[in-house]
Amino acid sequence: MPRTEIGSSDRLLAELRGWVEHETPSTDAAAVNALLDHAEAGLRGAGAAIERLPGRDRYGDTLVARTPGEGAPVVIAGHLDTVWDHGVLAGSMPFRVEGDRAYGPGIYDMKAGSFMAFHAVREILRQGTPTKRPITLLLTPDEEVGSPTSRAVIEREARSAAAVLIPEPAGGLRGSCVTSRKGTGGFTMTIEGRSAHAGGNWAEGRSAVVALARATLAIHALTDLDAGVTTNVAPVWGGTRPNVIPPEAGCRIDFRVPSLAAAERVVAAIRALEGEEDGIRIRVKGGLNRPPFPETPEGLALYETARGIAARHGYDLPRQHRGGGSDGNFTAVMGIPTLDGLGCTGAGAHAPDEHIRWADLAPRCATLCELLETLG
Repeated sequence: MPRTEIGSSDRLLAELRGWVEHETPSTDAAAVNALLDHAEAGLRGAGAAIERLPGRDRYGDTLVARTPGEGAPVVIAGHLDTVWDHGVLAGSMPFRVEGDRAYGPGIYDMKAGSFMAFHAVREILRQGTPTKRPITLLLTPDEEVGSPTSRAVIEREARSAAAVLIPEPAGGLRGSCVTSRKGTGGFTMTIEGRSAHAGGNWAEGRSAVVALARATLAIHALTDLDAGVTTNVAPVWGGTRPNVIPPEAGCRIDFRVPSLAAAERVVAAIRALEGEEDGIRIRVKGGLNRPPFPETPEGLALYETARGIAARHGYDLPRQHRGGGSDGNFTAVMGIPTLDGLGCTGAGAHAPDEHIRWADLAPRCATLCELLETLG
């Protein structure tokens, strides 16, 4: 058991509710920063050394909180932003508790996990619990949009870390943690054609929508389920009126890959679609965002430690591979032992029924806290 007193699931849920009821879309820096202000005050008041890095490119700030100690730290990183726009809390997704489930925008992905990390570090400091290593807590503003401003900070802190813990949601009915993930990336494709009257001057036009359709089929053909490679084209746009040959079109492209070699092949194939021919110009912008998160002996050893701690708290902790990326991808590919999916159980990430199994808050937070106390 952790030496730090974590408290009951009821107590944790009561405080977590305030985090959920503070809406934090990735695109609203002021909203994210207001919740970051609250977290900073709690950590500073408990004695953490605080570094706050100003936001840029219209995203919020990044908070780095450190506990005292010598040697390589244990880094724990969570994000405060969500995919949900303002208004869903007052409309279709109010915070509510129904039986063993607590609902609300972002509660599962990943305000519960980020709150658990904050709470564990704050209570370690408040209660003066000794830890084998210092702890560095990162709270970031932009994970849901690819971590464009926080990635450099995450990588900076990971370089000197003994291990990295990511309290993203626990997965599936069994609440699995994550020991590997696919790499993720994306492109924006824009196509220029030539407009013309769709009846009287059809031959003079060059349809950007037709070019987009051909490119879409080529991108779809890159999917290889046996090899673990998937691609998806959405959303798409193009054209102005039914009687005008469309002079412009475009799309977003998502891809997931199991290895850097696969990423190189997919990126090269999509970039090869770029060019100009017969009055059609295709431009492609983007690439690999999160590199694949490999399963390593060091990462598996970290998992076994966590599994042993979880057993003492009364639950099994299976492991899984996930197709979605997280900030753990950045640290794992650097060779730093990384364990992901250490947040709360639940389901419905990015969906209207997003929820956690709130009774699991205390045992899951206790496991996280004991890892922070004991990792050597």
